[in-house]
Amino acid sequence: SFKMQALGCGCVGQAVLSRGAHGGPMTVSVGFAMAVTVAVYVSGGVSGGHINPAVSLAMCVTGRLKWTKLPIYILAQLLGAFVGAAAVFGIYYNAFMEYSNGKLEVTGPNATAQIFATYPAPYLSLINGFADQVMSTAVLLLAIFAIFDTRNNSVPKGLEPIAVGLLIIVLTCSLGMNSGCAMNPARDLGPRLFTAIAGWGMEVFTAGNNWWWVPIVAPLLGGVLGAMIYIVFIEIHHSDPQSGDENEVHGKYELTNM
Repeated sequence: SFKMQALGCGCVGQAVLSRGAHGGPMTVSVGFAMAVTVAVYVSGGVSGGHINPAVSLAMCVTGRLKWTKLPIYILAQLLGAFVGAAAVFGIYYNAFMEYSNGKLEVTGPNATAQIFATYPAPYLSLINGFADQVMSTAVLLLAIFAIFDTRNNSVPKGLEPIAVGLLIIVLTCSLGMNSGCAMNPARDLGPRLFTAIAGWGMEVFTAGNNWWWVPIVAPLLGGVLGAMIYIVFIEIHHSDPQSGDENEVHGKYELTNM
């Protein structure tokens, strides 16, 4: 989570603090996706590279991860995202001070809180935003289950993080306009907590009609929904494995034990 947040929010920070001179929507989309790819490569061998409570919860619900590990995974993901946000703030501290004359603002033309956490577009209602996050995270988990399913048209071993990165690119390009396409409770809450104590204040929780809880609850529901859709409509329809395919079955869903 630290790698994803430091590199991903770094992309957003570079675009915002340079007022578009050193980045924009496409660099943020591609950069954040590649940050996820790097994070999965770094942590995959130890934890499976979930870096997302929605992924971990979906794995528990579908029997791919022990429930006793879930609190540890989520705590680590939150802590990594928090520290990653702190790293971005430290690296760009002088730029933050110059950008808004030393003021750390949540809304307005010089707002910088959106570098760290997601905020809804002015036109977005909470209901529409909730549906947005449920759908985007459902698509995310459905595709992740497909990528790591060795009985499907699986990605060559070792290249799965690249496929996940490409998935993030298409999701942010197609579903990112409403609220930034968080799809990850830790990626949103960890940095939001950091901004609350680093100078932006409690407005980070009240902005956007108290938006803060949507990118926490909706992705958890959407992730489980997407995983169940994949299992019901794809996985259970695989043909029975033939004798001698034990290794193939054992390798299924290596996201939990890469």
